[in-house]
Amino acid sequence: MISRDKHDRMANAIRFLSMDAVEKANSGHPGLPMGAADIATVLFTRFMKHDPKNPDWADRDRFVLSAGHGSMLLYSLLYLLGYEDITIDEIKNFRQLGSRTAGHPEFGHAAGIETTTGPLGQGLANSVGMAIAERILNARFGDDLVDHYTYVLAGDGCLMEGISQEALTLAGHLKLSKLIVLFDDNQISIDGSTSLTDSTDQCERFEASGWNTMRIDGHDPDAIAGAIEAAKKADKPTLIACRTTIGFGAPSKSGTAKVHGSPLGSEEIAGARKALGWDAEPFVVPSDILDDWRLAGLHSAKERKAWEDRLAAADAETRGEFERRMRGDLPETFSTAMLEYKEKLAAEPPKVASRKASEMALEAINAVLPETIGGSADLTGSNNTKTSQTGPISADDFSGRYVHYGIREHGMAAAMNGMTLHGGIIPYGGTFLTFSDYARPAMRLASLMQIRSIFVMTHDSIGLGEDGPTHQPVEHLAALRAIPNHLVFRPADAIETAECWQVAIESRDAPSTLALSRQNLAPVRTSHEADNLSARGAYELAGSEDDAKVTLFATGSEVEAAMKAKALLDAAGHPARVVSVPCFELFEQQSDDYRKAVIGDAPVKVAIEAGIRQGWDAIIGSDGIFIGMTGFGASGPAPELYKHFGITAEAAANAAQKRLTEVG
Repeated sequence: MISRDKHDRMANAIRFLSMDAVEKANSGHPGLPMGAADIATVLFTRFMKHDPKNPDWADRDRFVLSAGHGSMLLYSLLYLLGYEDITIDEIKNFRQLGSRTAGHPEFGHAAGIETTTGPLGQGLANSVGMAIAERILNARFGDDLVDHYTYVLAGDGCLMEGISQEALTLAGHLKLSKLIVLFDDNQISIDGSTSLTDSTDQCERFEASGWNTMRIDGHDPDAIAGAIEAAKKADKPTLIACRTTIGFGAPSKSGTAKVHGSPLGSEEIAGARKALGWDAEPFVVPSDILDDWRLAGLHSAKERKAWEDRLAAADAETRGEFERRMRGDLPETFSTAMLEYKEKLAAEPPKVASRKASEMALEAINAVLPETIGGSADLTGSNNTKTSQTGPISADDFSGRYVHYGIREHGMAAAMNGMTLHGGIIPYGGTFLTFSDYARPAMRLASLMQIRSIFVMTHDSIGLGEDGPTHQPVEHLAALRAIPNHLVFRPADAIETAECWQVAIESRDAPSTLALSRQNLAPVRTSHEADNLSARGAYELAGSEDDAKVTLFATGSEVEAAMKAKALLDAAGHPARVVSVPCFELFEQQSDDYRKAVIGDAPVKVAIEAGIRQGWDAIIGSDGIFIGMTGFGASGPAPELYKHFGITAEAAANAAQKRLTEVG
């Protein structure tokens, strides 16, 4: 417990570091840090379990600044508490190129930043995943090793975004009682008062979804502390609506939109210094206040040491498994299991849809990786994401390994990111490829954060048939391939599917999307190959005894068509070869020599994919032939659709022969 005077001075340190940094950068959002400083001060001096000297402590509480535009609140806290990555020079370099103090918090830039929170609502949804991960690991390792809270500071914008509804209803359904959301209820957005756009009673909204809610004065330290204490005793997640004044302390701009996203100006800052009794120069925190903050940063050191003692006292198997999972390492048995599984497939190649092949691969994967947590956005039977090892997770039992996310594609993807960020879990979740549009913002952030989230996207083309063009993805492969640092896999058969899954699991610094077919696919790989050919992104599937005149490139279900087109061309006296391209991104990472060898020098290059052309010119050239889609699909049986849109072996062979006659 600290005195009110000391609390005020500690909170003012946040306020003035924030307004000074924004002023120096001539860019930023001073209003939230100034308004929420009291909330942050109470949380970090009285409740947060963390250790700046050991920032990756596995059982730390997680703090998510969902309202990421208020990033100077977090940076000020990290500096004041003694996190080494955030120095006063970093504070002075706020929003400058190369600094750790980016405009919005960026995961990986500095210890203490738990997730990237730029787009509003993402942090709130991430936190649901973090809270789910905590409960799953607690069910496996017990209270001695896993027993912590996830705290979120969210603003009006976070709660207006649609993703918040998906996230909060899932959290309420699962009764995530260790999730506590502090709502900076300042009633201001960029355009002005929130009354311009919204009349929602957020407490009633959350209550309707199974949350515990409270309303408090966000500038009263005792009220804040009392609410958090009550929240920690609740049997459901808690929303604490903290009524605050945005830009607290600014003499003429506080409580207005003028303080939301613009520097205050020297005159307003001088007025705030006078109003709040702050005499220190810019970027200077009085030594006694800095000492108080640094002491606050040490208050969990004993808890951390006690936890380390409990970990050391655990049996060797439990300790080893916990540490392995939190490091993100895979057990040695994984690669062996995948090799044995591939051998089994080669011995008896199955003709199955790649979504079924994915389920078969997951059966092998989940048997040796206890950290995989599956799920689907209400399409379990279609996505084939559930295996014999993955019992359902429920509010009463987190010992399972399968999350029924409901029809919440965006919330699912963001929660998966939170699970990955928490550590100890490798999440995968499914929906239809066309609905990647709903999940894409979170998928993009997974790529930006360089984390291992795995998205299972079935019904990957017009091959899904009768559901029609609303459900038939056309541009989606190209759209996902356009995201930097995102591995998009489209396997051609069961062996390629297993190989793609292995790469996705082993990829620690990039998320993956597996685009999988509804229709059965004939096996194109019928002999065992110890190497993971799909890991190269593209490889020669079928060569030519003579110099090839045509190279056929294809992905997924169209590889079978490419093989048939090769047979037609060979029979017509035009030697052809086939290259399977399960992953553009991995192929781009290969050496120039390998890429040149795979692409080859055949005068005619043909790509076959039941999607749009975008992206293929890097392989076939701008003068290459593309057999695919140029518009939306249609409703009808899959075989008829392929004929209707001209995506057939015959069409590919005919186009190649025509080009051969043209080039002489």
